[in-house]
Amino acid sequence: MLQLFGSGLISLWLDMAGVHPPTLDTLEFVTLQRPGLVLASDPDPTAVTTVQQYLMKLAGLGLVTADQGIWMQSGPMLLANNYGTVPLPAASLTKIATSLAALKTWGPNHQFETLVSATGPVKNGVLYGDLVIQGGGDPFFVWEEAIALGNSLNKLGIKRVTGNLVITGNFAMNYQTNPTKAGELLKQGLNAATWTNTVTNQYLALPKGTPRPQVVISGDVQLGVIPFENVSGINNLPLSPKQISLVRHHSLPLSQILKEMNIYSNNEMAQMLADLLGGAQVVQQKAAIAASVPQAEIQLNNGSGLGVENRISPRAACAMLMAIQQELSPQQLSLADLFPQSGRDRRGTMQTRHIPTATVVKTGTLNDVSALAGVMPTRDRGLVWFAIINRGTGLEGLRARQDQLLQRLSQQWRVSPTLPAALTSHLSSSNSDLGTANRNEILY
Repeated sequence: MLQLFGSGLISLWLDMAGVHPPTLDTLEFVTLQRPGLVLASDPDPTAVTTVQQYLMKLAGLGLVTADQGIWMQSGPMLLANNYGTVPLPAASLTKIATSLAALKTWGPNHQFETLVSATGPVKNGVLYGDLVIQGGGDPFFVWEEAIALGNSLNKLGIKRVTGNLVITGNFAMNYQTNPTKAGELLKQGLNAATWTNTVTNQYLALPKGTPRPQVVISGDVQLGVIPFENVSGINNLPLSPKQISLVRHHSLPLSQILKEMNIYSNNEMAQMLADLLGGAQVVQQKAAIAASVPQAEIQLNNGSGLGVENRISPRAACAMLMAIQQELSPQQLSLADLFPQSGRDRRGTMQTRHIPTATVVKTGTLNDVSALAGVMPTRDRGLVWFAIINRGTGLEGLRARQDQLLQRLSQQWRVSPTLPAALTSHLSSSNSDLGTANRNEILY
């Protein structure tokens, strides 16, 4: 239930907590201790009037007002609300929940491991046996990573494998989760002689001078079996006594994986992470608890947002973003390290948007859903957390009106003269770390 208290109780509540006086920064801090907490409605009607005008325009287009969910708050002050606690089809705002659950489970620095081993000796550049891949759930193992792995095997003196490429564990490549197909992609990536133009183009994006790997696998891609008791354990899977450890590949840190997932709104990556976490029900439970919102406001049946069955209230979307910020802060990271930021990230879903500069957002789109959630820095209101979920046709028009609404509010509340620390990115804005050799730990 929405918690609303009088402004006098805000002072009393903060006084009991030993906080004086209740400045905007203080209120923001209070909210981050309990994401989603609202103590009072904002006495300034600016946002309410602007949002009402926005809703009237949508109604004039024939859109049902009850299908247009809006929630805006600054610290614990509620700025605007239209069916904000009602779970609506949220499209890729679902990835906010997946991101939050992943952070709570593994932390931003977690790296997934892929173990490479051999079933026979290496002599004169030839591995006499099978090359075995034990996947550890890496959702971002792509061409660049395969190239780096191939070069590491070449450094070990391996240029040919007489046996098969055996896939065990949880291995995916290029977002292909079928292990046989993922294995075929890896086999191709390890041998430059078999590259297509697509692989070559990805290679050309790597640092100049990067070698082209040559690991020729004579056999086929086969599936191996890991011991039953280790099915739930993702990393450090045990080897057969006959296997020789060669390389332990470490993925990019989870923070960078989530940034790529959210910039491009990659459904496959999100679903892989949700599956690793235990499924949609685990994701929604972890997210609701972390965000301190009723579990009824986060209803998921997958980790990506595909399908109208995934429903999230606008309030819950804001609360989850606050919870993510709270989780990242001790690690010297910010929301801008996990989600696209206007004016900085011009890739993926941000290419055609006109959102106020420095605003961190997550977009969402289905056939009849356009959703936008994030946080906007302002001079007069500090950080303004918002979520807008529109149902209706004409998605391009809905997106444009969302951007216009934020632009108007940004003008009314004035642009923040400086970028708040909470929205300052500390990581690279590109995926330039893909394909780096230093994440391949040589074991042989």
